[in-house]
Amino acid sequence: MKRLDLDDVPPKIAALLAGLPEGEELVLVQAGAVVGRLVGAAKPEPAAEPSTDVAPGEIFELFRSSVEDEF
Repeated sequence: MKRLDLDDVPPKIAALLAGLPEGEELVLVQAGAVVGRLVGAAKPEPAAEPSTDVAPGEIFELFRSSVEDEF
């Protein structure tokens, strides 16, 4: 599958692509000929916030012990 990073295209084009509603079709034209079609997909649901039940000191200890285990 090909991938296009919207940070690499002009802002106007990025806004058009990102704002394409679900099911709406965008036709790509070059020199008067249709060269492609894109169909808007449903926006992904935002990921749930990670649990922060661990104290900051415990996070450091977990990190330190995992690094020590690797080396």
